[in-house]
Amino acid sequence: QVQLVESGGGLVQAGDSLRLSCAASGRTFSSYAMGWFRQAPGKEREFVAAIDRSGSRTDYSDSVEGRFTISRDNAKKTVALQMNNLKPEDTAVYSCAAAPSGNYYHVFSKIVQYNNWGQGTQVTVSS
Repeated sequence: QVQLVESGGGLVQAGDSLRLSCAASGRTFSSYAMGWFRQAPGKEREFVAAIDRSGSRTDYSDSVEGRFTISRDNAKKTVALQMNNLKPEDTAVYSCAAAPSGNYYHVFSKIVQYNNWGQGTQVTVSS
């Protein structure tokens, strides 16, 4: 199984950038597709970005497309979310998640497809 710990959140101004990191433990990290989700106060958790087990395929929500970039380093067992041109609407707790994909290069975009979650890191964007 994989354990996930997020870091890199903080308080920034609109237009600024942040890079979130998710550190994973275990020997099977390369077998997991990874994703980033966020949850704003009073709202449900929503999909942000996803990447397949190899790091060659990605997917983004319409709200972050062109601003956020997801990447992974299987050797270091990490997945990152580079967030540029942040907006107040991006304020939320960001969580990384893992979904077993075996030898397939799947990209998952739904919460139900993930069964491993980190505790999240707070991102606050002021106007």
